[in-house]
Amino acid sequence: MNADDLDATLIASAFTLLAERGWRGMSLAEAARRADLPPAAVRARFADRYALLTRFGEAADRAALTGALTDGPVRDRLFDIVMRRIDFLQTHRCGMLALLRDLPRDPLTALFLAHASQRSMAWLLDGVGVPSGGLRGALRVQGMQMLWLATVHAWQRDDSEDLSATMAALDQALTRAAQAENTLADLIGTDSAPEETTQA
Repeated sequence: MNADDLDATLIASAFTLLAERGWRGMSLAEAARRADLPPAAVRARFADRYALLTRFGEAADRAALTGALTDGPVRDRLFDIVMRRIDFLQTHRCGMLALLRDLPRDPLTALFLAHASQRSMAWLLDGVGVPSGGLRGALRVQGMQMLWLATVHAWQRDDSEDLSATMAALDQALTRAAQAENTLADLIGTDSAPEETTQA
């Protein structure tokens, strides 16, 4: 089994276990046993449970970036890539919901995920051709993170098969983001910015 297959197998097992026991009750060793993975091989790839979250986030980013739109209106590109990431979360829905329920009681894990989310949001922006560098890019990353959190919040409550409520929440969040971006452009006087980036 190669490293990517091991990661995917361990993640699937861990999130199934997480759905049963919550974040505090989830053990990488137990997840490895359930998946019939060699504990030594898992230890070599996953130093601790935070490594699991890192690999999960990276896998979600890859799923979002693979086949992401690079042409057309920025709003459409952002909608597409965010929903691609949501679709990945949906494949581990029960475990993700358990993790999100436990976060208010685990501020260290919440802080870790918030920091990791910033890296992911920068990747998503760059992946659809919206620059994430510089001061304006940093503000875009913060805006993208707010957009992502609003979408995830809707997804938590959305039990529809087509995730229609999640898509509606994302659409509304994109409208707010576009308004904020235009306001930012007016405040800092970036008249020379490409027109398409002002829609992010």
